[in-house]
Amino acid sequence: MIILNIVYHHKKNVLISALAFFFFITAMLLFYALTPIDSSDNTVMVEIPRGTSFSGCVDILEKAGIVKNRNLFYLLAISKNAHGHIRAGEYELATSMSPMEIVNKLVRGEIKSYKVTIPEDFTVKEIASRLESLRLTDKKSFMATLSDQRFLSYLGIESTSGEGYLYPDTYVLDRSMSTKDIIKIMVNQFWKMFTPEMRAKAKELNMTTHEVVTLASIIGKESGYRDEKALISAVFHNRLKKNMKLQSDPTAIYNIENFNGEIRKYLRKNTPYNTYRISGLPPGPISNPAVDSLRAALYPAPVNYLYFVSNNNGSHQFTSTLAAHKRAILKYQTERKKE
Repeated sequence: MIILNIVYHHKKNVLISALAFFFFITAMLLFYALTPIDSSDNTVMVEIPRGTSFSGCVDILEKAGIVKNRNLFYLLAISKNAHGHIRAGEYELATSMSPMEIVNKLVRGEIKSYKVTIPEDFTVKEIASRLESLRLTDKKSFMATLSDQRFLSYLGIESTSGEGYLYPDTYVLDRSMSTKDIIKIMVNQFWKMFTPEMRAKAKELNMTTHEVVTLASIIGKESGYRDEKALISAVFHNRLKKNMKLQSDPTAIYNIENFNGEIRKYLRKNTPYNTYRISGLPPGPISNPAVDSLRAALYPAPVNYLYFVSNNNGSHQFTSTLAAHKRAILKYQTERKKE
């Protein structure tokens, strides 16, 4: 009987000790979880790459000064079942946050996003540079992906390049996105804007989608004035019908590195895109046009213009004969010299 009492009291003491230890650990973990990391209120940017293990995530957070007690952070993450659910990406964290807030933010995937505006008629190189400046991709990878034939085919692009199909718009992107993810978002937006009605109109004109995008890219580069685009389109459509060269300046400088503004010497260069040397449309777009240019390519104005020249304020003077065109050139060149 005495032995049984001893065993009973021993078990009771062990249980009490275990409960006391449990409550102590729970209280300590709770205090740790709810207490700000420190009082400095420093904001740090933490980037967790794709495929990083939980241990690797903690390493990154520790180096950034966000995790002060590795063991307690492990315990907190496991208690929240967070250790297998941290989303990759870039996080904006503060030392005034508690470990519980940090874990919740990581699990919810509240990654930092970037609002990126791609202007009309940017080239793929200009788009790549803008994205690279925000560290959303690197230019080399972006350009290589845009010439990946299998990927382009998957996106519905029948071309050797994605030029022309990255729709100019404002996008919300983040660093967890791959280069393919970003390109896919922009191309999907192009297909939303290039409506079934527009595809039907292209077929009616006996033009492929690629030809429409190519022509639209030239129209966009020639003028930023919405009201002029149908007139410029008419000039090019009329020239194509008469087998005249398009003679568009922007095509002559496409893909020219370090262009210094002196366009005349490039008009004579024998490149695949130079419409002063080649007949018809170039092999592909020279920029990424918006819907106004796409619609203009499909719906040219009902005029017989064959020429246009800049009137020095961004718009153009349109004419139907070479003689009238030469007079317009003389007039606006004279005005430019006076300025």
